[in-house]
Amino acid sequence: MGAPFKKFEAHGGGGPHIREIPMRMVLPNLVTVLAICAGLSGIRFGFEGRFEPAVVMVLLAAFLDGIDGRLARMLKATSKFGAQMDSLADIVNFGVAPALVLYAFLLDRAGSPGWIAALLFTIACGLRLARFNVLDEETDRPQWQVEYFVGVPAPAGAVLVMLPLYLYFLRLGLEPSRPAAYVATGFTILVAFLLVSRLPVYSGKSLKIPGDRVLPIILGVVLYILLLMTYPWYTLTASVAGYLIFLPFSVRAYSRRAKREGEKVPPSDIG
Repeated sequence: MGAPFKKFEAHGGGGPHIREIPMRMVLPNLVTVLAICAGLSGIRFGFEGRFEPAVVMVLLAAFLDGIDGRLARMLKATSKFGAQMDSLADIVNFGVAPALVLYAFLLDRAGSPGWIAALLFTIACGLRLARFNVLDEETDRPQWQVEYFVGVPAPAGAVLVMLPLYLYFLRLGLEPSRPAAYVATGFTILVAFLLVSRLPVYSGKSLKIPGDRVLPIILGVVLYILLLMTYPWYTLTASVAGYLIFLPFSVRAYSRRAKREGEKVPPSDIG
């Protein structure tokens, strides 16, 4: 017990000495903290009945949470501290915030089943993130399998589960009601199972774009962003529909690739 206390006293009784940290190491963690603030603000707006800003804040949290890791790698500022912060932020922004906003908007009208659905989604998100961290550390997986997520990724799950809110914002005459709450409850449970399933979802990590298609793709991305800014709820609804349609094609592509590689396709928990 003596050595730690000597170290403590050697630094004036203020705890162990921490070396100076470059600003580039701080920036990714700052983005992570801002993402948590956005997610928690979304929860606040949701319980105040301000659902449009609530959804915007949750989506902003998901966006910031998605870029902090890339920013860290770009700045060569990755660290164990940042990885732990990012994992804690993920469960808040992708699991807790969307579930509570959806519960405040609609699921509470279903009573206990709605709360159970919100809990299942949050727990499924936590399990999904834990599994991702474990698989990310494995080095014996075939390289081609790294191109696929195991189950729907948590950011996509957060965007998917808020579909009832997008539909309401479209002003199509859909009102929060008890029957709608039961439908949303079933949909939330479905998304929760998609998160923890072994569904192979193509990630596009190693996708290479031919040089002659770079400009059209950039133009397409810009168009999507402009549509998202101008017609956010239409664009998000179409994006959710497109993503759900994409999932069976991803499974089919994985099966074909597995046969070519001579690997056994793991059984899917969905379908």
